[in-house]
Amino acid sequence: MRALLLRPLPWADAAGPALSWIGDERIAISAVPPARTVAGLAEQGVTHVVNCRPRAQVRWSGDLAAERAAFGPGRVAHAPMQDHGLRQRPAAWAAAACFAARVLDDQPQAGVLIHCTAGRRRSAMVAYAVLRLRGHDRTRAAALVLSYRTQAQLVPAYVRSVERWLGRRG
Repeated sequence: MRALLLRPLPWADAAGPALSWIGDERIAISAVPPARTVAGLAEQGVTHVVNCRPRAQVRWSGDLAAERAAFGPGRVAHAPMQDHGLRQRPAAWAAAACFAARVLDDQPQAGVLIHCTAGRRRSAMVAYAVLRLRGHDRTRAAALVLSYRTQAQLVPAYVRSVERWLGRRG
């Protein structure tokens, strides 16, 4: 039997993950908040959450359930994606991106947290999609994500997924 090697999570010694607010866009990107810290997110300006972790992970860890309990089911969207570096199907994330864009457009005081496991790739992709939906061009949306969330990576296949989807929307 092989021993399971557990790596410490980036926020293991902290009260929760660091939120990276994207300029004045009212979008924050982070790693997954531990369930015990979710209630405190509201104190940091979070009113809505987009969780980009796969179904199996959220079932096992309980983070999606904790977010829905803290904010209410209508304030939490799930974009269940694997981080495989390949094309991301819009069926997994597009509704969540539209949810976040709509919240930001309709509620001037709203703050949307978009997170995945590490806060680097899937959450960056969805934040990029939200910025594109809100009228930013490709260059500006990418610059905002990458300058305010310095550990973010915009995976080319993920960006192409967003751009193809936007092109089909008309």
